[in-house]
This record gives sequence, structure tokens and C-alpha cells, in this order.
Amino acid sequence: MSTVKYRSAVADGCKVFYREAGPSDAPKLLLLHGFPSAGHMFRDLIPLLADRFHLVAPDLPGFGQSDMPARSSFKYTFDNIANVIDRFTEVIEFDKFAVYVFDYGAPTGFRLAVKHPERITAMISQNGNAYEEGLSDGWSPIRAYWREPTEANRQALRNFLAPQTTVWQYTHGVSDTTTVSPDGYSLDNFYLARPGADEVQLDLFGDYKSNVALYPAFQAYFRKHRPPFLAIWGKNDPFFLPPGAEAFKRDMPDAVVRFLDTGHFALETHAGEIASEIRKLLR
Repeated sequence: MSTVKYRSAVADGCKVFYREAGPSDAPKLLLLHGFPSAGHMFRDLIPLLADRFHLVAPDLPGFGQSDMPARSSFKYTFDNIANVIDRFTEVIEFDKFAVYVFDYGAPTGFRLAVKHPERITAMISQNGNAYEEGLSDGWSPIRAYWREPTEANRQALRNFLAPQTTVWQYTHGVSDTTTVSPDGYSLDNFYLARPGADEVQLDLFGDYKSNVALYPAFQAYFRKHRPPFLAIWGKNDPFFLPPGAEAFKRDMPDAVVRFLDTGHFALETHAGEIASEIRKLLR
């Protein structure tokens, strides 16, 4: 079994913490996490793939063990997060790689692909959306903040940061919740409780509208470049609906779409199945 190593690299002045495993000369796979998690969400997947791939799972700026710069010195937008991760891949010499995107990792990874299509060898989207039809009604409070960025609408989003909401995100749509380890959501809640983390996350809720605005650009990339693509979806996700997974085939007819009987954090319950599908895609 390959040893997982825990490292940091500085990209654009930001310390990016990352997990790394697998032979350095193996095909590269970048793992991009989502809200409110960090690279630890890949803790079960990495050992299942490390014999075949060189895997790197960074914590996005403001998440996990990576730096959380003050909002006065770093504007928390998805453009800026993607810029840091773009530079991070250059620092660690990930010059050509497949990318696994989930939740917030999707608009981050899709930005990298649009900017550097020559670097992307394949894509795995696990509940990582790029289509309007993939957005559920659960986005309504956030959409209200987009339309009217008032303090009242911002404060209304704090419910998404509550500890019980994090647990719900992990367990909603899971038939047997005893299969969901408390490790993931407990660590996420620890990070969310840090001073200032709440305002960072509220900023990103507000900026998520920039991702929706870029959906046409992401879709144009899919149509033009058609990378080998796997959409693997927890079908009971309360935020990103199955039609969002099916929509990838509209722009990439050869895309593989698979549904799992679980929720948003599909890796918590189906890491083995996801690893198997990734091996099929990238063999």
C-alpha cells in the first residue's frame, strides 16, 4: 500500500496543504474537495487508487489546513481560489492531469480546464454541477442573497454553517446512516468554528453566482474538448440534482453517467464503487 504524505506548498503567497500518494511517475489525478470539507474527504479513496495513480488532494484556500488569509488581504471569490490552485499545480509540477471535482471543487476545476485545456487528461465529476437544471430549490436562500445582497439575506445563510446542517449534509439521502463515519463532519465543523471562517463562507455563498454565470463557458469547453468524462452522482443529493449529471451528455455524448443510492457526500458510503469507475475511465 502506498504511503500517504502530508505536505504544504506556497502558491501566490498562500500556503496550500495537501495529501499526496502514489508513484511520482504514474498518471496524475488532482482531487478537489467541496463545501464545507477539505482534502480529508478523499481519505478512503486515495488508498484505493494509489497503486495506479499519483494523487494530490489540496485543501482550498480558507479550508482545512491551508491558509485562511484575512478578508482584508484576500477576496474570497471562486476566481481567486482557482488562481491559487492553478499556481499550486505549477509549483508541485502537475503539468498534465486528470481532475476529480466535487461541489466547490467543480467550479474550481472547470476554471482550470477552461484556462489550460491542454493540461486536462480526463474529468470525474462527483456531484459537481455545471448546469442550471442541476440546482435544486435548496439554493433558494442563496439565490435570494445573489439578487439582494443585504445584510438580512446574508445572515439568513448562517443556517448552512450550523453544526447540525453539516451532519445533515453528510447523512441526508443515505439509507443506513450508521455507515457514515463521524470523522468527516466532525472535522468540517471544527474548521467552520474557527474565528472568521463564517464570514469567509458567507462571501463564497455570495460569489457562487459567478459559477452559474460561467456555466456557458464550461459547457463550451466540454463541447470543444470532450475529455474522457465520468459523472458519478449521489442521486439523493439535496443540492445538486440528477438532471445536472445527465446534462453532461448533452455536450459530451460519450460521457459516462452513473448514479449511486446515496447523498451529497457519496465518498463516505461508496468509495469502492467510485474508485472502480475511475479505474475504468482512466485505464
